[in-house]
Amino acid sequence: MSDDVRSGRGIVVPAEAMRWTFARAGGAGGQNVNKVSTKVLLEVNAADLRGPAAALARAVAALPDVIRVSSQTARSQWRNRQLCVERLIERIDTASAPPAPARRATKPSRGAVERRLQEKKRRSDTKSSRRKDDW
Repeated sequence: MSDDVRSGRGIVVPAEAMRWTFARAGGAGGQNVNKVSTKVLLEVNAADLRGPAAALARAVAALPDVIRVSSQTARSQWRNRQLCVERLIERIDTASAPPAPARRATKPSRGAVERRLQEKKRRSDTKSSRRKDDW
């Protein structure tokens, strides 16, 4: 249970559900990159997630069947594993977030309408004063 990953919204990713794959990373790093498999790919089935029913339902609906996260930015495999777990938690938290409340439509105040109309009239007068009247 200690290797399980818990998101901020209470969703748990069991350690058994995480499949780790390692490969050689590209980019700068010289001989270290050519010798050591520091690139990390983490795969998790969305069906294996556990947690509160409402958050879990939102997450499973929003996420693909297999969640894939990879990292090759760090020089060590250990750090890339940490980055993968952080990105996985971030994706799960984003997917399980409750929807934002719907915007309530409001009418502009009477004063706002009057100010807008006065400004339109002033702008109209300014532009009409630029015209030549004798065509």
